[in-house]
Amino acid sequence: MAVFVALGAFLMTLAGGWTAQRVTDRRHLVLGLAGGLMLGVVGLDLLPEALHAAGTEVFGVPAALLLFVAGFLLAHLVERLLALRQAAHGAEEHNGRTPEVGLTAAAAMVGHSAMDGVAIGAAFQVGGGMGAAVALAVVAHDFADGFNTYTITSLYGNARRKAVAMLFADAAAPVLGALSTSFVTIPEQLLGGYLGFFGGALLYLAAAEILPEAHHEHPARSTVLCTIAGAAFIWLVVGLAS
Repeated sequence: MAVFVALGAFLMTLAGGWTAQRVTDRRHLVLGLAGGLMLGVVGLDLLPEALHAAGTEVFGVPAALLLFVAGFLLAHLVERLLALRQAAHGAEEHNGRTPEVGLTAAAAMVGHSAMDGVAIGAAFQVGGGMGAAVALAVVAHDFADGFNTYTITSLYGNARRKAVAMLFADAAAPVLGALSTSFVTIPEQLLGGYLGFFGGALLYLAAAEILPEAHHEHPARSTVLCTIAGAAFIWLVVGLAS
């Protein structure tokens, strides 16, 4: 059952990427929506799960929040280091952005989707009701994952074939993650720490890259509305799954 549900996540991820490809003439709206989806996933889905799972505190601060900050700072550091490396070797950038950053971010999305599959498998091991609730949340927000994976990869100047390859990798990841639960069980605290860390990196991309780019050439009210709609959609998904 877990693998069957993960196949639904596979299709939803591809649908999200396909949508991102088809609206290139409204790129600012696509980026505004992607930023809202990413903000919603981080604030309404990843962080609450991370705080619940990680549990422990380090010097008075929840471990998940420390890893959240670490993920944000590491994403910033990696982007700056890659940009300096590109400049030192005379490599071209795409609108001031290095393609490797987009590929790294997309790879993180793939890792997150694999953990989604693990979450589905683990939930079905607990019980059918728990599995159904987790599956609903994962399948619904995998549309946003596919949308964001394709958008991030393309935004940094990577060729379309690379963006499509990362999209398919992101779509396949939940299936592989669900299969892995037949052999491996991930400790809850480790999973919570990972979710916090990934949430920080994802928030950096949304706040420092995606949303500024959305408003760079088209500072329209409709772009802001798309961002709000993206966050509201994730809120709806989380509410239905709870």
